Amino acid sequence: MANKTESDTKKKLRPAQTQRRRPGLESEMTPRPRAARPEHRGSGKLDGKVALVSGGDSGIGRAVAIAFAREGADVSILYLDEKDDAEETRGLVEAEGRRCLLLAGDVGDPELCRQAVDGTVKRLGRLDVLVNNAAEQHPQKSLGDITPRQLERTFRTNVFGMFHLTAAALAHLKPGSAIVNTTSVTAYRGSPTLLDYAATKGAIVAFTRSLASNLAQRKIRVNAVAPGPIWTPLIPSTFPGAKVESFGSDVPMERAGEPAEVASCFVFLASADASYMTGQVLHPNGGEIING
Repeated sequence: MANKTESDTKKKLRPAQTQRRRPGLESEMTPRPRAARPEHRGSGKLDGKVALVSGGDSGIGRAVAIAFAREGADVSILYLDEKDDAEETRGLVEAEGRRCLLLAGDVGDPELCRQAVDGTVKRLGRLDVLVNNAAEQHPQKSLGDITPRQLERTFRTNVFGMFHLTAAALAHLKPGSAIVNTTSVTAYRGSPTLLDYAATKGAIVAFTRSLASNLAQRKIRVNAVAPGPIWTPLIPSTFPGAKVESFGSDVPMERAGEPAEVASCFVFLASADASYMTGQVLHPNGGEIING
């Protein structure tokens, strides 16, 4: 079979759209991302657990919160300022019969991270699973276009926030607890227009592997998920309409994934099903082979 041409890989999959606001809003996306799978029937994999999910108001974070709730966990969500999206997520979690705590603030602030962890433990009683998912990206055509302010901001949210939140959580995590970090396919294959973002995602892979070794004796597992192109608010809020229109069409499965298709990876890594896995990365990316 002949190789795909450039036009073949730019299939129109959805209406062209952009959002001026960063981070983006799930409520303004067309079509709306799929946050849950009707065929997912909870089996108590996380019964009695409490999870804290950063960036849990929308996209992958929302899907993870719903999936965790369906498996029996109460969920605390840390988000920046997307109140309406966060409230919608809370309603979806509560519809699964679980409690949901909303916490607003910048994950790059170490004091806010401490308050988020302490608030979770105080209101929900404990902390068993930490999902470091909050992230931002700012495409630029060349390295010279990345300002010192942008570079620091991207690392502060994507990497520093992960360090701060994890450090605060470790005082409460016990043997059997799990930490799941969100990295990206860009950590393995790079990205010509997301230089700083890809660098942060590479740092997250190294952080995951190193922390897994550091915490092995405490019997706390640390793993990561490296999604490929996933239809989340990050996409219309950072890319031009034409790119959004065909986003995800260049992977072997020829479409972007839905957040609900990624959430099952987090459920697996957070549960006892992954009891012999630490320092590993799962790759829901539509079939791209990244040799990582």
